[in-house]
Amino acid sequence: MKIDLFDFHLPEELIAQTPLEQREASRLMVLNKQTGNLTHEPTFRSILDYVKEGDCLVLNDTRVLPARLFGVKSETGAKIEVLLLKQLEGDTWETLIKPAKRVKEGTVVSFGDGRLTAICTGESEHGGRKLDFRYEGIFYEVLDSLGEMPLPPYIKEQLEDRDRYQTVFARETGSAAAPTAGLHFTEELLDALKDKGVHTAFITLHVGLGTFRPVSVDSVEEHDMHAEFYQMSEGTARLLNDVRSNGGRIITVGTTSTRTLETIARDHGEFKEASGWTNIFIYPGYKFAAIDGMITNFHLPKSTLIMLVSALAGRENVMHAYEEAVKERYRFFSFGDAMLIL
Repeated sequence: MKIDLFDFHLPEELIAQTPLEQREASRLMVLNKQTGNLTHEPTFRSILDYVKEGDCLVLNDTRVLPARLFGVKSETGAKIEVLLLKQLEGDTWETLIKPAKRVKEGTVVSFGDGRLTAICTGESEHGGRKLDFRYEGIFYEVLDSLGEMPLPPYIKEQLEDRDRYQTVFARETGSAAAPTAGLHFTEELLDALKDKGVHTAFITLHVGLGTFRPVSVDSVEEHDMHAEFYQMSEGTARLLNDVRSNGGRIITVGTTSTRTLETIARDHGEFKEASGWTNIFIYPGYKFAAIDGMITNFHLPKSTLIMLVSALAGRENVMHAYEEAVKERYRFFSFGDAMLIL
């Protein structure tokens, strides 16, 4: 299957550069995965009209690290940008570095006038570098004071309030990027869902390198997904099994929640407490075992994310929906508008 099948014209001005003032103010497109019919809703809060008592929304409670660091090489003073991707062991992290050619094994990088230092211990997959960090105190507190939010490269504007790149339910620190479908939710909306009898369940998937890697092959089947850490608690597994047995729908919030549930269903045949690393790649032809619907943002052309959405709703339905989204001037990507697929 050629990746060109997932290409479309996206005007650059439709890539949302900043979040809206109110999280719920994003627009909502509803796609019927059976018929392809589209409904346009003025605000995300209209999601309340499409979920029913007994349904369950599954949200990713990962918390984004302020994982972009700016430092200098200790020997030369050359400027170095570091993006933390994955904690490997202890204080050793897999990272992306710009410019990578300046950082070889043994190179020492200093951040914040030496409050944090790192030594390169070798290369990692996909051209990254392994860095071993040195500091005094608690690493995450040092990182919080020195780091910036790792906004995707398509976003050129500075983020004034870093909390807008966190969901209101973010708890488990470890992501290199936000699970952006969850950014539309407020505490008030979550309460309204609860009042309607809609369950909410939480899983964790720490978003990693795959978010930043474009598909660089001609054929979808040749793309290699980067592994990401996930976990599901016993309580979440029990709730999801109960929802399924009682006839409720399981609706994931975002591609990360989708990939987590499908990984567990594939590996165990049911929902159960589990953790591990997943590199599941979902594209058309995939048979879903875990979910009935999904809330997601509008993704970039030829991305693995639009391929996953196409697997759920059908490629022709999704490509038509995206044509409409461009025509109707929906906002795309991390700070953009939302789509509900049922």
